[in-house]
Amino acid sequence: MSERFGVYIHIPYCLQRCTYCDFATYVHTEIKPPEYYVSLVKKEIFNKRNLFPQRELDTIYFGGGTPSLIPAHLIVELISELAKFGYTTGPQTEITIEINPATVDEKKLETYLKAGVNRFSVGAQSFSDRLLKMVHREHNAQQTVQTLELLRKYNLNFSFDVLFALPTQSLDELKYDVQVAVELGSKHISPYCLTVPEGHPLSKNRPLDDEQIEMFNVIHTELSKKDFLRYEISNYALKGYESKHNMLYWTDQEYWGLGLSAHSYTKKSSWGSRFWNVNSFDLYGKQMDAENTLQNIAAHNAQQIEHLDKHQALTDFCYTSLRLGAGLSVDKLGEKFGTTTLDLINKIAQPMLDKNLMSLVNNHYVLTNNGVVISNQIFEKFAFLKEDLATL
Repeated sequence: MSERFGVYIHIPYCLQRCTYCDFATYVHTEIKPPEYYVSLVKKEIFNKRNLFPQRELDTIYFGGGTPSLIPAHLIVELISELAKFGYTTGPQTEITIEINPATVDEKKLETYLKAGVNRFSVGAQSFSDRLLKMVHREHNAQQTVQTLELLRKYNLNFSFDVLFALPTQSLDELKYDVQVAVELGSKHISPYCLTVPEGHPLSKNRPLDDEQIEMFNVIHTELSKKDFLRYEISNYALKGYESKHNMLYWTDQEYWGLGLSAHSYTKKSSWGSRFWNVNSFDLYGKQMDAENTLQNIAAHNAQQIEHLDKHQALTDFCYTSLRLGAGLSVDKLGEKFGTTTLDLINKIAQPMLDKNLMSLVNNHYVLTNNGVVISNQIFEKFAFLKEDLATL
């Protein structure tokens, strides 16, 4: 794969705080208005414009929060601001915006389309009003249907998020969610298992581990019937509708994160560097107001950057690659980390090949269906400390 590059822009405004959410989001009435926030992101674009080469972007992703909650012209302004400093878009650029039901009408949709937005990620979670109320979602199932029908009317590319392992959620309810999402035109489905700490209100009456595995399998079975491919552990798509932006994260490509709590990755240092923004709205504002133009990565705030060592880069590479349906490329791993490191990986992989948890396909280590179910245990085998590579 040739080197690709994309931009993530975080929009932290929400109608409400969902009970399971741990992202950097705020109820929209409790913080300064979107116009102020967007002005801060524009400052960040200006101040950090030298950290990545100017070029036509492969992807832009507006995440949140609920980006569709803020006025549509502000989304357009951010696309224009990037272009002003050389980060342009073209017909091949995938521009995704996360939307929630009942936050987009025809007028707003047309504004997005004129600006080049061509992919929509619908954070609806379920078609069950009972479950939506349980997790404090503001929308109802009928509003979700209306939103999907609007997107379908324009023949648009949209993804649908499905939440499973909710308290008292049944297999039939989950199957219904998946079936309706596909019937209403979703080209991409992202199933997410509810993850909450012990003692959280949503931790009671959840399906047991075996039932959660059964739910995972039901999703896989239903989507496979409809020709959806599991191209990443938590993402299914019809052929050609995979998320190009998320593929940047999983294929060791550079990306630039803008806005509150956003993370970036550059390969400019020997094993790559990660840098990030604070997750406090007020502190982010103060930093953007005080920050000057950064000429290079070395000028970045030292408290918000990490230069990776080989063991960290190797762990990331293995983890993200093994999540993919295509798997971990033996050739690319050897090319990046060397033959002695590759020998180590082959040695770790062999017992999992013997147990049918992984297979070797086209010189890629790929998780089998058995391996996917216990993927976290497999990933632990490919997590490295500095001393693990000391003799390599």
